[in-house]
Amino acid sequence: MITVTNVSLRFGDRKLFEDVNIKFTPGNCYGLIGANGAGKSTFIKILSGEIEAQTGDVHLQPGQRMAVLKQNHFEYEEHVVLEVVMMGHKRLYEVMKEKDAIYMKPDFSDEDGMKAAELEGEFAEMNGYEAESDAAILLKGLGINEDLHQKKMADLTGNEKVKVLLAQALFGNPDVLLLDEPTNHLDIEAIQWLEEFLINFENTVIVVSHDRHFLNKVCTHIADLDFGKIQIYVGNYDFWYESSQLALKMAQEQNKKKEEKIKELQAFVARFSANASKSKQATSRKKLLDKIELDDIKPSSRKYPYVHFKPNREIGNDLLQVEGLTKIIDGVKVLDNVSFTLNKDDKVALVGNKEIAKTTLLKILAGEMEPDSGTYKWGITTSQAYFPKDNAKYFEGVDLNLVDWLRQYSPEDQTETFLRGFLGRMLFSGEEAKKKASVLSGGEKVRCMLSKMMLSGANVLMLDDPTNHLDLESITALNNGLINFKGSIIFTSHDHQFNQSIANRIIEIQDTGVFDKEISYDEYIDMKTKVK
Repeated sequence: MITVTNVSLRFGDRKLFEDVNIKFTPGNCYGLIGANGAGKSTFIKILSGEIEAQTGDVHLQPGQRMAVLKQNHFEYEEHVVLEVVMMGHKRLYEVMKEKDAIYMKPDFSDEDGMKAAELEGEFAEMNGYEAESDAAILLKGLGINEDLHQKKMADLTGNEKVKVLLAQALFGNPDVLLLDEPTNHLDIEAIQWLEEFLINFENTVIVVSHDRHFLNKVCTHIADLDFGKIQIYVGNYDFWYESSQLALKMAQEQNKKKEEKIKELQAFVARFSANASKSKQATSRKKLLDKIELDDIKPSSRKYPYVHFKPNREIGNDLLQVEGLTKIIDGVKVLDNVSFTLNKDDKVALVGNKEIAKTTLLKILAGEMEPDSGTYKWGITTSQAYFPKDNAKYFEGVDLNLVDWLRQYSPEDQTETFLRGFLGRMLFSGEEAKKKASVLSGGEKVRCMLSKMMLSGANVLMLDDPTNHLDLESITALNNGLINFKGSIIFTSHDHQFNQSIANRIIEIQDTGVFDKEISYDEYIDMKTKVK
């Protein structure tokens, strides 16, 4: 258990936390959520002791061990992979090294023998004799094969290093586990393995993630960081989001009797419980949900951008014909004979291990790159809007404020009132609308690019990883906007829920050609898992 008492922290005149009092108890997984810049990562650093709070303290029960997912991928370059994982249990690793050093002594004395025996006892108590095999099991689960276990970290790719550092945090059954964005750079299989690991983990987990599907799978509670306070709610992310919307609706329904509201809440909880899996964690979560009362759900003060794509004209049946597209970049064939036809109402998730292949295909279809061979033809009734992965050229060195920036893309209405209204819906209100385009954060740039797309009135949207840099509120708003869009979409995303809730067709770009099927993302994942 970890207890936070009266913790406060300010940066200059900005208050991040004020008198935070909270307990994180064993057997639970807490999803720490909050708007971008609210201080989620800073709070994790306070819990781990990396940053000291100005007031209050963090108390870990005596004898308990905390593990933290390290963010510096180059910290262990000269160390062997298996050792890096075992370093996750600091005391175990120290004892292992100390006893090895004693046994290596050429003049081994009686005193050394006694010390070695003492260390062997401590080593056994910490399950030290299983340490190497335990570390190997974690690595294998995350997709790091045995042939890499004795390699130095410097020999691994960036994504492999991320997996080793994750295995390090999970190693040795820590009492408290702190994970900041653990699914970043993980492939689907590694995320699924991690989800299962955390569902079965019996100690305390506190996790920060922008992956709603992951938060829904693993979290028993949501810790909501808002206005410098942290409030804990029972349930996963979707339960928190929908219950906060329900609470908002109930707060507006002043005339409704309390009994009616209680019935509405009970029906809401029953619907959520019915969808839960039969895992041990889901069963205990259901028991917690069943105890929820009206006062336990609260409207959130979170602001969601208004994302609504409205096509200027209805789309015809003839959308897009792609024939044999091939492209070589820097001597590597990234697209090889890609062919497909886009139909009316198709919402296509482009998938595949090669990021460059998906980006290249979208660039070609958007007219930003020429193929080496093959053709593509857009239908006469189509108009396209493109969201690129790299939006630097739209902002770098651009000396316009946001009203003037957006005016470039608004041929229908260029009035200040209209543009400010539009920016306000995308959370740029008042003075925010006068910000220079060149100084925006990553998330703000994405919201501007989405505004540009909305103004286009296009009936075909092409989006390359649009959830990058967005907070959970903006991801949710964009997700809902694309579900409701009355046109066709081709998109890429690493967000599981985004893919599952939007796509009705999957196109996987393969080494040669494509795999193309009208199935949901979950069906595609199941199919891939069975093949393996």
